[in-house]
Amino acid sequence: MAWNQPGNNGQDRDPWGSGNNGNPGGNNSGGSNKGRGQQSLNLDNIFSKLSGLLGKVGSGGGGNGGNGPGPAMGGRLFAIVAVIAVVIWGLSGFYTIKEGELGVITRFGQVQPVMVGPGLNWKPNFIDAVRPVNTKAVRGLAASGIMLTSDENVVRVEMNVQYQVADPIKYLFRVTNADDSLSQATDSALRSVIGKYTMDKILTQGRTIVREDTKQELERTIQVYDMGLKVLDVNFQAARPPEEVKAAFDDAIAAREDEQRYIRESEAYANEVQPRANGQAQRLIENAKAYQVQTVLEAEGEVAKFSKLLPEYKAAPEITRERLYIESMEKVLSNTSKVLIDDKSNNLMVLPLDQLMRGKAAASQEPVISAPKANTGSSSTQLPPAASASSKPESTARPTASQDSNTVTQQRNAAYAERLGAAGLGRG
Repeated sequence: MAWNQPGNNGQDRDPWGSGNNGNPGGNNSGGSNKGRGQQSLNLDNIFSKLSGLLGKVGSGGGGNGGNGPGPAMGGRLFAIVAVIAVVIWGLSGFYTIKEGELGVITRFGQVQPVMVGPGLNWKPNFIDAVRPVNTKAVRGLAASGIMLTSDENVVRVEMNVQYQVADPIKYLFRVTNADDSLSQATDSALRSVIGKYTMDKILTQGRTIVREDTKQELERTIQVYDMGLKVLDVNFQAARPPEEVKAAFDDAIAAREDEQRYIRESEAYANEVQPRANGQAQRLIENAKAYQVQTVLEAEGEVAKFSKLLPEYKAAPEITRERLYIESMEKVLSNTSKVLIDDKSNNLMVLPLDQLMRGKAAASQEPVISAPKANTGSSSTQLPPAASASSKPESTARPTASQDSNTVTQQRNAAYAERLGAAGLGRG
């Protein structure tokens, strides 16, 4: 049987004391069920009746004026239960916010601008609700998929996004699910960036560029939607072609690596050869400069020498000319081991003294006859008749090659001394 069952028997079961017995505030006469329903829904009336009931229980009065012990005992029990409920309600409002978290307060569903910090806090249950959000933890989000590049190739890309909660209120209430929204924004940004570059650039040297562009695109999306998140880093983990064409792309990558290796080797070779060539070129330049200076100095020395010789030549032309001739012949003949002899027939013969000095046979040697001299005057060197060579065999002319060499040398020196003495120059 319901507590608000109509009839006389149901009047005493009204918990708000709206019956005729012991309810001074009751208004049962002339009222209807509709009026009672409206009165029971009024919160002010409910609280006022509850306060009156608790006052009666505290004063020892019952619902029928305190004549019976049953209603008084029920009122005391109700008061005890109410106090216990209030204590439990108060104790249940204590809660703890962990380190690195902030609590977002909603009062009757409305967000409060003030957030709760870490530690022990209290809230009125059924009035306030607190949702803790970790703002210090670094969260990770993985994004991957098969995407189309600008050169119409297909590539599989994997990327990881690290982020934090910057504003807990926006993170909870600006979008329906911030983490899911960030995942969709990451996938969209990654596809947009991959579509701007070729596959070769994505697989090789363009990985850093793709990473930076994806991060910027993702930050712009977060700023537009105001999710309350902050992107810390974007890691471009892997980019590879589909398995069906992986072998061909591996060959292309290997060829590209060989190309780079050859380029580096050629650069190393150029760096090795070029300094050496520069050094050789610089050495040739320095040698040329030194030769230039040497030639100029030698020419200047020759000019100075002839400048000093010119007055002597003007004073005695014949003697100076003879002296120059003799000195020139000495220089020329001193560099050879052969001796030129001027015989009476005005023919020059060459004696191979080097072979004679080695003790070789001179049977195969024949005198070399030069053209006769036009003038056998003072400019030619006359040897005495004893020093003239004949066409006799060596065995009848001289006993040994060593003695013949010494004799010829002495005769040549004697002839030079005689000619210099006759010219009045002397050896010098």
